Amino acid sequence: MMKLQYRIRDFCCALILVVLGLFLAFAHFSRPHSAYAEDETGDGEPHFVTIYDGESYLTVKTSAPTVREVLTRAEINLADSDIVDPGLDAPINSDNYNINIHRSRPAVVIDGNKRRYLMTASFDPQTIAREAGFAIYDGDEIKLVANDNFLEAGVASTFRIERNGGRTITIEEALPYPTETRYDYHLAKGERQVERPGEDGRKVSQYEVQFVDNVEVSRTLVSEAVTLEPVPEIVVLGAKASIPPERQQCAAWAREAGVPEDDVQIALDIIYRESGCRVDARNRSSGAYGIPQSLPGNKMASAGADWETNPVTQIRWMIGYVHGRYGGWQGALEHKNRTGWY
Repeated sequence: MMKLQYRIRDFCCALILVVLGLFLAFAHFSRPHSAYAEDETGDGEPHFVTIYDGESYLTVKTSAPTVREVLTRAEINLADSDIVDPGLDAPINSDNYNINIHRSRPAVVIDGNKRRYLMTASFDPQTIAREAGFAIYDGDEIKLVANDNFLEAGVASTFRIERNGGRTITIEEALPYPTETRYDYHLAKGERQVERPGEDGRKVSQYEVQFVDNVEVSRTLVSEAVTLEPVPEIVVLGAKASIPPERQQCAAWAREAGVPEDDVQIALDIIYRESGCRVDARNRSSGAYGIPQSLPGNKMASAGADWETNPVTQIRWMIGYVHGRYGGWQGALEHKNRTGWY
């Protein structure tokens, strides 16, 4: 009775793969082999993007920001087992951009008395066997074989695993990418932007496998090597905050001195950390003076004779110092964050 149930189950799985494979084949050949379309959605910078799908391709002029959005606007449907290269979240950042769709196909993988059915977009036998849920040990061979049973194979490719007594297993594993954060005082506080998407790295690990009665029971790491370094994700966080009442006067002095509006928040951050925006602030140990903590204070005379008492004059001198030494306020802030001084 149990054998009959298994045969019915296998027959149903095979029949589903046959029908699905025929449907995919029909859908593929019914598509136009080439086309051009112009996408007028959105107001970003448009790029020419070509989508390759088997023997067909579609070129679009689109302002879509990612691969996923390009395919959505082009009304191209994907199965969960299809592979898209580059990945769906990859940014569209250049003209003549190519997207390749690898459609999944039915496959059967046989390991002794076990057989499993799957949809796969891969052409590598080892990858297909692993996708089917089989562990592949070093020395094992996966061969493409003929299957005379049409109800089992249909249009599916059939692979057979030949076990050769391997006692180690080599696995390519992902190295998760780290995330780096920087703050932008031109963005509203709480706003978050991804400046550069991260990309996982890859490493190859070899394990020694322990078996009991030909059943794997444990693995011990023998060696590992990084084959592709991960690319860190860069996230930009907005740090621009509303100016509280006690800082409004200082902000007004900064604007009067010539600090651009986009840099006011950065300037206030440095100023308050240096002197609290006090025109007569003096460092007891070094003698640095005024809002910018000039050392010596009389350097600020180059900005005006009233350098000792006029906050606008002091900040005007500070502007020249910041641009001359760091190329701008952002550079000065980054240096101060690293070292504690500017």
